Amino acid sequence: MIKKLFYILSIYTIAVVSGSCSKLEEQVLDETSSTGATDKEVTEGLIAPVYAVLPGLFQHTQYFALQQISTDQAILPYRGGTDWGDNGIYISLHKHETTSSDPNVRNVWNNITLGISRAILAINTLPTSTDPNAQLFLAEARGMRAYYNLLCLDLFGVAFVKDDPKINSVILRGNDAVEYIKSELLAIEPIVRDDTGPGRITKAAVWGLLARLHLQAAVYRDIYGSFNFTGDDMDKVIQYCDQIINSGKFELSPEYFEIFGDANHTNKELIFAIDQRADLNGHNRMAYFSLSGDQFPLAAYPGANGTDGPGITSDFYETWAQAYAPDDPAEMDGRFFKRNLDTTTTCIAGDDFYIDRGILRGQQYGLIRTGGVFETCPNGDMKVGKLYNNTRNRPDLPVFFTENIDFTVAGSNYNNGYRVEKYEFSRGSVSGRNFGEHDIVILRLADIYLMRAEARLRKGGGETEALADVNTIRAARTARVVPPALTEMNLDLLYRERGFELYWENVRRTDMIRFGKYEGTWTEKNNSDPQKRIFPIPQNAIDGASNLPDYLVQNPGY
Repeated sequence: MIKKLFYILSIYTIAVVSGSCSKLEEQVLDETSSTGATDKEVTEGLIAPVYAVLPGLFQHTQYFALQQISTDQAILPYRGGTDWGDNGIYISLHKHETTSSDPNVRNVWNNITLGISRAILAINTLPTSTDPNAQLFLAEARGMRAYYNLLCLDLFGVAFVKDDPKINSVILRGNDAVEYIKSELLAIEPIVRDDTGPGRITKAAVWGLLARLHLQAAVYRDIYGSFNFTGDDMDKVIQYCDQIINSGKFELSPEYFEIFGDANHTNKELIFAIDQRADLNGHNRMAYFSLSGDQFPLAAYPGANGTDGPGITSDFYETWAQAYAPDDPAEMDGRFFKRNLDTTTTCIAGDDFYIDRGILRGQQYGLIRTGGVFETCPNGDMKVGKLYNNTRNRPDLPVFFTENIDFTVAGSNYNNGYRVEKYEFSRGSVSGRNFGEHDIVILRLADIYLMRAEARLRKGGGETEALADVNTIRAARTARVVPPALTEMNLDLLYRERGFELYWENVRRTDMIRFGKYEGTWTEKNNSDPQKRIFPIPQNAIDGASNLPDYLVQNPGY
């Protein structure tokens, strides 16, 4: 269908709201008659921009930051007193002290509302098209509008209802928002196809989003209270997960890290993802965000290195360590670590050089770079050895990742914190560093099994079936180290297992809230205010809607 995510030059969408997208108004300038664009091109040019918001939204400093750095999994200190200061926004995010002027919060809000706005444009224009795919694209646009609203509800506590571009959106909260999103997904379920994924809305994507909505519905209905997980909701979670699992279209990947590799677009575990293959000019920095500035994963790109971003907290690492004590989790669970680099080898052909994946600890090895170029061996291979912090002007300091990481001077140097290299550092990218060819996962089969297991536990009496679901995932990772089967299952163990399976995948904050963990204490965070479960609505969005009294009301606590 859509080989490239592009705009047809004859169609432009402008969100007009005094610097905000809150009112979701669009102005359409249609010049198709003068450009000669075909009906097929115009139709594809309407749906493509709806999806095209996703790569920007899922950049490392946007949705990932809100979903991960605000949790016990990721922490981003002021590195070496010089890097990642950013006016303290990442420190505030981790400590639950974010304000309504935070630029990352603002960018996430703007991208979500832009996605809704583009979906509304497509919904209003596609019915006039004679292209055979127009009705399918119309259903997908409604599905994406529902998905963007689900993100908005999860992060900010609001959803927008708007069909007519000429009128203001109706703002919904709580159960009204849940029911609206559910109705939109149910409406398109009979129309969307089952063979166009993972980069587009499919039947399985709809089922997965409905399962996620029902699992989280108790939180959305009473965001600041204690949650009532109803049997009806849990039955729906089980139903939709059953439909995906029993469809026979998806398989758990034997190699865990292939789910996050450059070729993952065809991995059968993916259900819904952001299509970022090379020909789509995908832009994300998930692979380089956590790495050291002296880790250069690609022999072809001597300028492509890490940025010494977030590490995992010692709290999260200890969940792994305690689960497998006295054994090393790297020797017990192939999801924790994959060794690609033989540290006893000093010369490696460039095409054979791959950095390790997963959670990186201790001394790091890699390509030796001097004067901006990689050193080579006499036979022309790449020279490999211990890495030092040369790019940080600390050639005496080995790149040796430690467990300790916090906001103190001693805990925020370039070596502090174990790092995460979950997504592959893309080998065919035009820049090596900034462009990721891997699809970013939104929904995959392992999460479906875990959601079904959780619903069975919350409904009561489903411990045996929930244990089987979790062990199905563990037993499927047969490529290297198969995690041992568990012998019991409860909500605490299920929560831990979600952390092991889904770390760094933009679900941790949502999980922590649902499991009652978000007000807890972890590295550098002791704020227990339940009003921080959702983020502030950006102040510029409220200001932009100020001509409509009480239209956009700030969330409590901000």
